[in-house]
Amino acid sequence: MGKIKTIGVLTSGGDAPGMNAAIRAVTRAGICNGFNIKAIYRGYDGLINGEVKPFTTENVSGIIMQGGTIIRTARSKGFMTKEGRQKAYETLVREEIDALVVIGGNGSLTGARDFAEEFDVCCIGLPGTIDNDLWGTDSTIGYDTTMNTIVECVDRIRDTAQSHERIFFVEVMGRDAGFLAQNSAIASGAEAAIIPEDSTDVDQLARFMERGIRKSKRSCIVIVSESPKCGALYYADRVRKEFPNFDVRVSILGHLQRGGRPSAHDRILASRTGMGAVEAIMQGQRNVMVGVRNNEVVYVPFSDAIRSDKPMNMELIKVLDELSI
Repeated sequence: MGKIKTIGVLTSGGDAPGMNAAIRAVTRAGICNGFNIKAIYRGYDGLINGEVKPFTTENVSGIIMQGGTIIRTARSKGFMTKEGRQKAYETLVREEIDALVVIGGNGSLTGARDFAEEFDVCCIGLPGTIDNDLWGTDSTIGYDTTMNTIVECVDRIRDTAQSHERIFFVEVMGRDAGFLAQNSAIASGAEAAIIPEDSTDVDQLARFMERGIRKSKRSCIVIVSESPKCGALYYADRVRKEFPNFDVRVSILGHLQRGGRPSAHDRILASRTGMGAVEAIMQGQRNVMVGVRNNEVVYVPFSDAIRSDKPMNMELIKVLDELSI
């Protein structure tokens, strides 16, 4: 492989607050170190369809505070096929892009790994996902902002819960990872969190209701990780059937959680990892995700970063249990 002169950058999968700060960091750090930068619009679909535009520092001026992603994003079914990846590679060759920075979550980095292995392309990943489910980094871009959004919403919901003596089940994102639910429950003073990591033989709802009834609480907040089978609606229906004397409501926050201005933490994380991606390319690294662990920039092989079992600190469950009495 020859000397890298041009870096392509794209955002893929679900949007996350701080993606624009990451685009800005990759662009400016790249230009500062002598690279040409090309933005690829609409994720891997844009790479397949040739939606590529040269970027200068002016293109990323004034975007660090914006939510979403100025280069758009998409979930690409085409890129999952060999034919789609072949078209994407042809775009790279045509545009003379020598290295690719992918900002996204588990699925996006899995795609980057497969693409890198199939076509011997230098790919660097940035952890852009609100779920915080990527290994090797203490936090992912967008997670902090989303958690703050959830806490703000729950604070408002609690006013109504207390006024009407209701139990509110608040459903948050994070289908396969309970980081958002568990930590926002602690931060908002919720009475319980129902998360996939705690799905043992113990009935989480029964355990919560037993504790709640014992304390004679008639207004409670329960944060629930989204699930197609056992989401907030499921648990609310169970309470209505099993404990009909309680007034139950459901609030599904949905895409409200994704938008908004990124927090200072997410802007800094995006800036550090974006600059780290350019440094990784300069060092000759390939096929790694850039993260921050123990306040140090680290480089994590894709195969490690996309593992599906990032551990939850079970001490957090004890914290919530004891502080919600």
